[in-house]
Amino acid sequence: MIAFRELYKAFGPKQVLLGLSVEVHDGETLVIVGGSGTGKSVALKHVVGLLEPDAGAVEVDGQVVSRLRRRELTEMRSHIGYVFQFAALFDSMTIFDNVAFGLRRRRMTEADIRARVAESLRLVDLPGAERQMPAELSGGMRKRVGLARAIALRPKYLLYDEPTTGLDPVTAAVIDELMVRTREALGVTSIVITHDMRSAYTVGDRIAMLYEGRIRQEGTVEEIRQTADPVVRQFIEGRPDGVDQDSALVRGAA
Repeated sequence: MIAFRELYKAFGPKQVLLGLSVEVHDGETLVIVGGSGTGKSVALKHVVGLLEPDAGAVEVDGQVVSRLRRRELTEMRSHIGYVFQFAALFDSMTIFDNVAFGLRRRRMTEADIRARVAESLRLVDLPGAERQMPAELSGGMRKRVGLARAIALRPKYLLYDEPTTGLDPVTAAVIDELMVRTREALGVTSIVITHDMRSAYTVGDRIAMLYEGRIRQEGTVEEIRQTADPVVRQFIEGRPDGVDQDSALVRGAA
């Protein structure tokens, strides 16, 4: 289980997280939604120790991440796959070497690495792409390679940072399908950071909205769809600040 416990984080005078608390249960996909700049990615980086909290804690399997020694942190990270917003591929490496990068650090044999890379690329519908370079791929294909690199490590947890950002609706739907397939095939626990509600409804078991530094509401997909919270409704319906939907309809009819 991953747990955020009263997490606070500021950058200079800017307060980003103000008591974020939410738990991610084993085997589920929790989607954290919220507007740009609300701290979604900041929260995610605490899970792997890329940032340290000003107060509060993130726990992974009962371990407080910020208290781990370097060796313990490395061991904890070995169970977590991180899918970056823009894939973060090494442009000078082939697709094979990108996916194999983490495996080589585990000192696997070359035969086992080749088999694992091929299997991971098949899972993301890119069989036979090993010899290509990142520059030869579309944005959607690059994101698939990023996912393949993460799942090649056979992690217990997968963290997705804005996986559908910058993609057209069809390609975004493909990425969503791959995320669901990965969860079913590998049984991983996932956190997905997004502002795309269509994606959130597709991949999530539960959805939590981050607003003003803390969780405004969390619940199942259906609970969020049916929410009466005006702030959450405004976000999921994509309405600008201060615009009441019924009033807008009346004005449109007039």
